[in-house]
Amino acid sequence: MIRAYWLYTGPDGESHVKKGHIDESALTAVKAIHFKETPAHGTLEWHNAPVEQYVITLSGVLEFGTRGGETFTLHPGDVLIATDVTGGGHSWQLTGDEPWRRAYVVFADGAEPAIVLNDPGS
Repeated sequence: MIRAYWLYTGPDGESHVKKGHIDESALTAVKAIHFKETPAHGTLEWHNAPVEQYVITLSGVLEFGTRGGETFTLHPGDVLIATDVTGGGHSWQLTGDEPWRRAYVVFADGAEPAIVLNDPGS
């Protein structure tokens, strides 16, 4: 299974995370892809996702956090589903000595992320 973390804006206006895995049988309509690299030990303070997108980690390990104290760690091969385009936002910091190389895959308008939640009722 491909591990996935879904960052979304809750009814309280804050970013939250749900954990699960990618539904490998689903197709998601997308409209763009681009790549980025951040040097080792990089950080980014509170921000929102600029658009709804998959963020596929190619290298590097980083810790994410929300203002409410939720945390998770992304490893190479993990997929972040970033849909918290409004609200309190999230932050991240690279751990270890590798750069964070990733692919951003921007959803088409109205597309739904292909995630199977670990605990759908949460």
